[in-house]
Amino acid sequence: MTGPEERSAPATDRSPWNWLLLIPIVLPLLTFLFNADGPRILGFPRFYWLQLAFIIVGVSVTTLVYQLTKKR
Repeated sequence: MTGPEERSAPATDRSPWNWLLLIPIVLPLLTFLFNADGPRILGFPRFYWLQLAFIIVGVSVTTLVYQLTKKR
């Protein structure tokens, strides 16, 4: 049996770095970014290449937060 003195506090994953994960959530919600046809990149309007940019930002931020918060 374990007594109260043998129990440890539950481990939490609360880190200030986790706030960076809001960037890939909020960024695509900013609709004024999509409100134009140009500039075009390789003939693709802004909407299409911006979606790809959001994916790259999301993967980058998630990787950064993971690297900064993983336990060593």
